Amino acid sequence: MTKTFDMIALGRACIDLNAVEYDRPMEETMTFKKYVGGSPANIAIGSAKLGVKVGFIGKISDDQHGRFIKEYMSEAGIDTSQLFTDQKGHKAGLAFTEIKSPEECSILMYRDQVADLYLAPEEIDEEYIKQTDLLLVSGTALAQSPSREAVLKAIAYARKNQVKVAFELDYRPYTWQSPEDVSVYYSIVAENADIVIGTRDEYDELEGKKGGTNQATTDYLFQHRPELIVIKHGVKGSYAYTKKGETYQAGSYKTKVLKTFGAGDSYAAAFLYALNKGKDIETALKYGSASAAIVVSKHSSSEAMPTAKEIEQLIADQS
Repeated sequence: MTKTFDMIALGRACIDLNAVEYDRPMEETMTFKKYVGGSPANIAIGSAKLGVKVGFIGKISDDQHGRFIKEYMSEAGIDTSQLFTDQKGHKAGLAFTEIKSPEECSILMYRDQVADLYLAPEEIDEEYIKQTDLLLVSGTALAQSPSREAVLKAIAYARKNQVKVAFELDYRPYTWQSPEDVSVYYSIVAENADIVIGTRDEYDELEGKKGGTNQATTDYLFQHRPELIVIKHGVKGSYAYTKKGETYQAGSYKTKVLKTFGAGDSYAAAFLYALNKGKDIETALKYGSASAAIVVSKHSSSEAMPTAKEIEQLIADQS
């Protein structure tokens, strides 16, 4: 059966307001540039730019910000038929970014009563999920109900219809009630995913302990459904582990860093794209690392997502 989509992403689509003035604290920043943001939206946009057929499930505000998000994603080539408009006055999440220096960036989030966390289980359509090879879910959507239950329902539909599930840990402390909540819901979803992607720190949140090891993480998760686990270690590169016992590693690529955010989303988009194209895991890690290097050298996250040609060029130049 030919599927309509290579990937459907589920979760938040919101607004990034990135500081136009660099090398200064936010208190002194007077101008910001608007982009679409949010991990699943960024991954969807990055994937679409790579030529992946992408659908999106989420909820946006019934206002100018919501319309901007929907229009931008549609123009990027993403199917937005399951991007619902909130009818209860919830607003789009806002992320103001501060670029003090390449090493010192921060994000100020406004995520109280945001529309994306009001995606309801009854809005999840089994027929839609059936139409993809891969469902991508992100951790932030698990922070509150009803979005949390919507994610679990989508995963149940994916499992029922032999659709692979990728879980991008995407840990953001805001909107979570407690570290215990994070650990409980991350564990439930990670144990039921086929692919899990995150930073070492995010896996520590999942496991509810600091200073965890890759060995302990893989020993735990391979008792469950995951077939492939990717653990990122920042500039030290990333590791991929398979259930069969194989380990792969890729270093990071040199780049002129402008800011630190957006790297994880571009990494996931390129890594999953390479796997979808039938490339081996080691090559997929290189695609992820190269894509991340390109995005941290540019101003936006969503708009900066590279093409396959740009990724391949960087890999060739530094190999």
